[in-house]
Amino acid sequence: MDLEKLKARKQELGYTNKKISEETGIALGTVQKIFAGVTKTPRWDKIEAIEALLGGRSAGEYAVDDRDPSGGTDPKQGNYTIEDYFKLPDERRVELIDGFIYDMASPSLLHQAVLGELHIQFYACAEKHPECELFFAPSDVKLGKNGKTIVQPDIYIVCGRDEEKIKQMVELPDFALEVVSPSSRSHDMFRKLNKYRFSGIREYWIVDPQRQEIIVYDLEHEAKPETYDFTAKVPVGISGRECVIDFQRIRQKVERYM
Repeated sequence: MDLEKLKARKQELGYTNKKISEETGIALGTVQKIFAGVTKTPRWDKIEAIEALLGGRSAGEYAVDDRDPSGGTDPKQGNYTIEDYFKLPDERRVELIDGFIYDMASPSLLHQAVLGELHIQFYACAEKHPECELFFAPSDVKLGKNGKTIVQPDIYIVCGRDEEKIKQMVELPDFALEVVSPSSRSHDMFRKLNKYRFSGIREYWIVDPQRQEIIVYDLEHEAKPETYDFTAKVPVGISGRECVIDFQRIRQKVERYM
């Protein structure tokens, strides 16, 4: 969507720059410069966030929400550490991001069916690349150096690492993939995307069974994301695009569970 279409859509919805800033998490000054045409080549992630908001999806559906997920009832939110994370009961599945604890819903049958087929195909890919190891959730991944972030990607790949260094916990995988659900979409598409980007992960996939859509982020080269549907064969960037994941096979599983 070009700038003029974004302006028209903004006017149609009655959104102010301040509203767009609040819904997307983009600084107000940046939003103002984009719509005024001052920023000639805005970052694609900023445009993508604005397009997601204005492009027909409900307001706030993909919004970044970094508020306290406990609603302010937990005074320690924002200050939790990895040590606190490992003191939580084993049956409580959470992610720790920048000191905030986010509870994770149990995966649906659809989610598990898609993840199972993805694991089969990615395993076959990893077999062709013995320098890489494939892992899947629930499994802890440490990001950053502040000791306040542990996530559990649905699938992740680590390449060229000393096995001794990954026996306890992986730090910064090369590849991560999330299968999103309605309850996790904003979390995976914004909060975790930004964390993965700034941590240095090379490639990130978002797989959306409800929309039958895959978004591939080549974070290593800061490329514009590529979007595929569930009829595509999607190349894995970190394999040199040698490996491909056949989503037609996954589509058959989705149609069975939808």
